[in-house]
Amino acid sequence: MSTAVLQLERGLGWPSLVGSSASPVGWPSPESVRHEEMVADETSRADVSRETETDAVPSETRTTESTATTEKPAEATTPAAQAEAGEPSAAAAEEALAAVSVSRETATDERDALAASLPDTDHDTPLARAVAEDARKRIALTGRVFPKPAQTRVLTVANQKGGVGKTTTTVNIAAALAQAGLTVLVIDIDPQGNASTALGIEHHAEVTSIYDVLVEGTAMHEVVQECPDVPGLWCAPATIDLAGAEIELVSLVARETRLDKAITAYLEHTANQGGVVPDYVLIDCPPSLGLLTVNAFVAAQEVFIPIQCEYYALEGLSQLLKNIELIRSHLNPDLHVSTILLTMYDGRTRLSAQVADEVRAHFPDQVLRNTVPRSVRVSEAPSHGQTVMTYDPNSSGALSYLAAASELADRGAASDPSAPAQN
Repeated sequence: MSTAVLQLERGLGWPSLVGSSASPVGWPSPESVRHEEMVADETSRADVSRETETDAVPSETRTTESTATTEKPAEATTPAAQAEAGEPSAAAAEEALAAVSVSRETATDERDALAASLPDTDHDTPLARAVAEDARKRIALTGRVFPKPAQTRVLTVANQKGGVGKTTTTVNIAAALAQAGLTVLVIDIDPQGNASTALGIEHHAEVTSIYDVLVEGTAMHEVVQECPDVPGLWCAPATIDLAGAEIELVSLVARETRLDKAITAYLEHTANQGGVVPDYVLIDCPPSLGLLTVNAFVAAQEVFIPIQCEYYALEGLSQLLKNIELIRSHLNPDLHVSTILLTMYDGRTRLSAQVADEVRAHFPDQVLRNTVPRSVRVSEAPSHGQTVMTYDPNSSGALSYLAAASELADRGAASDPSAPAQN
C-alpha cells in the first residue's frame, strides 16, 4: 500500500502528493489534457475532409442519388414498407391498438414484476429493508383503484384507550379509500373534533354538527361537508357541544339508536336524490365507553380497532371486547370485530414485535398484515389541516395507511361484510 503523504494545494483546497509536481488529486494531468486536445484536432480535420469530398462529387451523381431516393417510397407497397417509409397503414394501426390493449391487461403483472425485481435485504440492514418495502408499496398501490363493496360498509373506529391512533387511522384510511376511487363518509363523534380538523372541515360552535343530528334530530345531509383536499371524501363534523351530549341523551327516547337511524336516513336520502351513496362510513369515537360510543356501536356492523404496540393497549383491548359483546347481546347482534390495525409499530424494539405476535395469535383473521410505523409526517399533517395522504403521500406513514386501506377494501370485496365474524 502506498504511503505517499497528501497535502492541500495552495489556493485550490485540493490534495496533492508531497514532493510531486503532478496536478492535485482528482484534477486532470497536463499529459491527459494535451492528449484530449490532439484527439479533438484530428476529429475536426476528419470532419473537414468529409465535407470537401462531398463537395467534390459530380452534380450528375448527386442528381442520380436524389432521384433514386425520391423513387424509393413509390416501391413501398407492403404494410411493413409503408411503416418504414413513415406512411400509416390499417395493419399498423391495428397492431398499435392491440399493443395498447395488451399493455393495459399486463399493467398489474408489470407492477408485480417490478416490485419483485427489487433486491432482498436482511435484518442487518434495517434502513435498506424499510426503503425497499416502501418502494414495493409505492409500485403496487399508487394509482390503483380499490374494489367497491357489495353494500355500504359502516365501521366504528373505537378503542377506549387514548392515544392509540383512532382519529389518525380514521382520517387517513378514509382519505386513502377516497383517493382510490371510493366514496367515504367520516362521522366525527369525538367532542375534541380532531377528525374534522385533519380533514380541513370547519367545526366551530356556530357550525351545524353531529350534535344537532343526535340531540336536535337534524337530518344528516344538512350537516355533511366535503373535504376540500380529497374528492369523494365527506365529513359530518363535531363541535364542542358534543361534550354535553352524553348528559342530554340520557333523557331522550331511543337514545342508543339515534345515530343508526340518522345514517340509514342519510343513505336513503342520497340514493333517492340520485347522489353517490358512500361505499364506506367510518365513525370516529371518543376514548370512552359512554353513550356516544354506544351509538356508534349500534349504528355499525363492523368494529375497526387500532392498537398501539404497547402493553397498556392490550389491557384496553380486553375491556373493549367485553363491551362489544354486551352490545351484541342487547342492541346489535350483527356487530363484530372485523379489522385490527397495529399502529405506532417500532421494528427496532422487541416490545412492538411481542405485542404484534400476541395480537395476531388471538385474532389471526382480523389483524391486517400491514402495520403503521411511527412517523413524524403523520403527526405533522393535522397542523396543516390535512391528512398524511395529501401532506406527504410518499412518506412511510402514508404508504402504510394506503396499504392498510387496500387490504381493508380487498377483504370487503371478497366477503359479505354483514356476516358476523368469530371473535
